[in-house]
Amino acid sequence: MTKEESAMTGLEIVAYAGDARSKLLNALKSAKNGQITEANHMMKEATQLINLAHKTQTDMLQAEAAGELNEISFIMIHGQDHLMTTMLLRDLMENFIDLYSRR
Repeated sequence: MTKEESAMTGLEIVAYAGDARSKLLNALKSAKNGQITEANHMMKEATQLINLAHKTQTDMLQAEAAGELNEISFIMIHGQDHLMTTMLLRDLMENFIDLYSRR
């Protein structure tokens, strides 16, 4: 994978993770307003986006494991950071939504 391809893959991960992050924050707003069903729906949508980002990441890891040389771009590093923090945010939102649903 060239540096340009790595950058494009990084942008793909950023896009998926960014969309997921937006859905997660909106899910929290819905939960705060007592709209737990809507919050859970947004959580599922966010998880689907995270899974797409994770698949993109896994494809790159598998290519490297198979011996393909991957040049890493700063955008790819940013994408990895974005995905990791979004996955952490999802875990936190699950707990917050659970707490709001108990009110």
